[in-house]
Amino acid sequence: MFPKPEAGLSPNTFAFEQLPLVKPTGFREYDARWLFPQEINLMGVQALGLGIGTLVHEMGVRPDIVTGHDYRGYSSSIKLALIAGMQAAGLRVKDVGLALSPMAYFGQFALDCPCVAMVTASHNDNGWTGVKMGANRPMTFGPEEMTRLKEIVLGGTFQYRGGGAYEFVEGFAETYLKDLKTRAKPITRKLKVVAACGNGTAGAFAPRLLEALGVEVVPLDVEADHSFPRYNPNPEDMEMLHAIAHAVKAHGADVGLGFDGDGDRCGVVDDEGAEIFADKIGVMLARDLGKLHPGATFVVDVKSTGLYHTDPELKARAVKTDYWKTGHSYIKRRVNELGALAGFEKSGHFFFNEPIGRGYDDGLLTAIAVIEMLDRNPDRSMADLYRALPKTWGSPTMSPHCPDDQKYGVVERVTARFRDMKDRGEPIAGARITDLVTVNGVRVATEDGTWGLVRASSNKPELVVVVESPVSEERLRAMFKAVDGVLRENPEVGAYNQTL
Repeated sequence: MFPKPEAGLSPNTFAFEQLPLVKPTGFREYDARWLFPQEINLMGVQALGLGIGTLVHEMGVRPDIVTGHDYRGYSSSIKLALIAGMQAAGLRVKDVGLALSPMAYFGQFALDCPCVAMVTASHNDNGWTGVKMGANRPMTFGPEEMTRLKEIVLGGTFQYRGGGAYEFVEGFAETYLKDLKTRAKPITRKLKVVAACGNGTAGAFAPRLLEALGVEVVPLDVEADHSFPRYNPNPEDMEMLHAIAHAVKAHGADVGLGFDGDGDRCGVVDDEGAEIFADKIGVMLARDLGKLHPGATFVVDVKSTGLYHTDPELKARAVKTDYWKTGHSYIKRRVNELGALAGFEKSGHFFFNEPIGRGYDDGLLTAIAVIEMLDRNPDRSMADLYRALPKTWGSPTMSPHCPDDQKYGVVERVTARFRDMKDRGEPIAGARITDLVTVNGVRVATEDGTWGLVRASSNKPELVVVVESPVSEERLRAMFKAVDGVLRENPEVGAYNQTL
């Protein structure tokens, strides 16, 4: 029998892989991430594979699963350990090799596999590993499944089964890229596009797709290097956006597109070098797609701009918007439940449902949607489309450090503090509190439309803070100062990764 995983001991105890190491905090709300080998070792990964197989059978799902791995030097070893565990639990594994997360999701459809386990830590720093999992395409695991998986793995309650199998799928990258090209409309406008990949996995795929669409591609940081020598491959990271903006202006490009470490997110910079936050790109796409699909429903996360409810063009097209929990698993599931045309997250996860996509997040499909939007507006630049939006002042996604085992308690206290302020009529940033949204953390809004959000990060030891004002930059900064002041009442909250 495979030994029960241990946790909380020094990694030196496991130097010779005598026991599986799995740190409990690696199990997140909708995926799993650990520092390797400090928080999980290869035997621990094998235990995770056994747990996934046990859960799949427990759920009564057909035991066929797609797997792939990102470009990190150790990811292939992680994947092979995971496969060993999944096979021992009776899963029939189809391995697509080096992959983007959406390529693995596509494999669920193209290879007729209900399940997926993609080895990636996305944009996390080198040294991190993780797995994105699902057993009901196109959805990925949510809190219920992750809680049960954690119980199985840490409890060592594995169910061994025969029938496990392995197949390596040759040339699957070409199949994936061909499918995307087939879904794209013919591009008639001459466009020059900066494709920034941050030395992540997308460098092996995104430039090839864009060239196949017929646009001129300016490659930026497309060579795989998991040390991230220039910047973190994260389209919310201002350093990445600044690098794209510089390249757009230097090359006279029509648009800059930035892809995260595993290719499921896309960020956008316009032809004048303006770094457009993804929630505003979502409004622009909703405007464009709303012309083709009047009355469409869109799902957006609580970090997103208030324009989805106030934009006159969206109102004119009877577009409906549902604000929902942040997180790719949550938005993906909500899009499916509501039959929405698309879902947009401020982080750059975009989910296009039929007839555009299959409901999962794919940064390359997002790039196609942006290019098609430009093609449908031949007399307008990306900057023109951006300027056409009502003006708001918004922050980047800011992330003060907070330990994993304390961040949810901090958010509960902050929520209680804002609720008490509202009940007592106490203003925030000099204005009356008119609304609290607590579907995911707490979003506090004032009578002039200025709002601030605090929630716990689902995959890092951090909080998430976002503020926006439709009034002025002064009101934006006042709200940030007020929200940060409440946060500082909690000593567990550390420094920000970036700020206003």
